[in-house]
Amino acid sequence: MSDKQKIIFYIDGFNFYYGLKSQNWKKYYWIDIVKFCQSFIRPHQELIEVNYFSAIPTGNKGKQERQDLFFSVNKQNPLFKLHLGKYLSKKIHCKNFKYDEHCKNCDGFVYTFEEKETDVRLATQMIRDCVKKRCDISVLISADSDLIPPIEFIRENNTEFSKNHKIFVFFPPKRFSYNLHSLADFSLKLETVKKRFELAILPDEVVLKNKYVLKRPDKWK
Repeated sequence: MSDKQKIIFYIDGFNFYYGLKSQNWKKYYWIDIVKFCQSFIRPHQELIEVNYFSAIPTGNKGKQERQDLFFSVNKQNPLFKLHLGKYLSKKIHCKNFKYDEHCKNCDGFVYTFEEKETDVRLATQMIRDCVKKRCDISVLISADSDLIPPIEFIRENNTEFSKNHKIFVFFPPKRFSYNLHSLADFSLKLETVKKRFELAILPDEVVLKNKYVLKRPDKWK
């Protein structure tokens, strides 16, 4: 039986994506997620699973197709587990709307989109894995402070799960949360490890197990 430290990653997909976008690292959208996470694993450790939490964007066919390519390539690796929430439209007040005259562009409201359920799914999965003692180290890739409660719960009940359970937080580029940092046993800003991204870039063409060829989107080059 292996006595290696077991590690599970939990990736907040949208936070990760927008971090890369803020850094203008578009070429790293086309990345082997498991290989990227594996690069942080030391010889005395074992990567058990990489959980990726996201939602399918509606209203933009191009984005959907590119995201589907990314998911399809990464799902070839059995360690990659995809968890999908919902992507819902949201009606908000238009900042440019003037109440004393008719707005030519809208009726005072505009529609935007927001993801739902992904942070709850991530939190639930983290807690579930700790309760079942599936890992010794939980690695969260996000800067979303909404994910503080599950970490606090794990901390409060640590002796029940594992006395030595650790929580690492990796912050996507241009993202940071002091509160998450203060709760973590270890934290890292991913913009400082650009080489790991570079080494995890997928080939321009990937052949799936069914022989179907997926090509890297032109916008991600």
